[in-house]
Formats: sequence, C-alpha cells, structure tokens
Amino acid sequence: MNPLNKIIFLSAFLASGFLLILLSCALFNNWKPLWVIGIFLVAPLPNIIAQSVENHRDDFLTFSNDHGNAPSALKEFCQHATGFLIVSGIALPLTFYHSHLIELGATLMSIIGGLIVYSAIIVFIWFFSVEEEENDDFNF
Repeated sequence: MNPLNKIIFLSAFLASGFLLILLSCALFNNWKPLWVIGIFLVAPLPNIIAQSVENHRDDFLTFSNDHGNAPSALKEFCQHATGFLIVSGIALPLTFYHSHLIELGATLMSIIGGLIVYSAIIVFIWFFSVEEEENDDFNF
C-alpha cells in the first residue's frame, strides 16, 4: 500500500473519531465529553516512550542470555499506565452518565469516538514502524 494512501485513510479515520466526540458535545450542548480526546491522545505516549528507551538501551553489561526478551520494569510500568488511560477514557463518560452530567447518546458517541481516535493512532504507529535489521550495514 502506498504511504500516501495510508496517510489519507488514517486521517479520515482519525477525523471521524474527532467528529464523533465533538458531535457528542455539540448535539447535547454539554462539553464535558471533550476530556475524552485528551485522554485518548495521551494514552499511547507511555508505550512510545518506553519503546524509545528500550531501543536505545545498551545491553553490553546486562549479562543476560535472553537478549532483551524479558520486559523491564519501565516497559511494564508504561504498559500499566497506557492501560489505565484507556480504561479511564472509557470510564469517564460512563461516570458522567451515571452522575447525570451527560446523556446516553453523548456517552456512547464519546466512547466510540475515543476508541476510534486511539485505534487510529495505534494503526498509524504500526503502519510506519520500521524494523531495523541487525546486520543491515553488511547487507547479510
């Protein structure tokens, strides 16, 4: 698939998620579900940071034979933080609905829109991640 087609598809997918969240706010005249955008935009950041740190870590003095297959404490903490943010992004509109701050339609639209935004970000990272080969310098 052409990279330009990927970007166009993902931008349309991301725009539909933002549209659902904004419509959940505008149609019901209540802007509290807008917090979902912030939560789902921040949710993949801990995993991105942990992956970046793990990729640039030097394994020279680790004395480990598993070559980095065991997850580190940082990676596990970042996965926990990402999971917490995803659950918070789903639970916040449900809590608002339970507290009678927003209506059922706004709740469903904001949850679905938030999941679309998060999945678009994850698919974007997956499409454009480049695996580095170890012997790339020598063309083996």
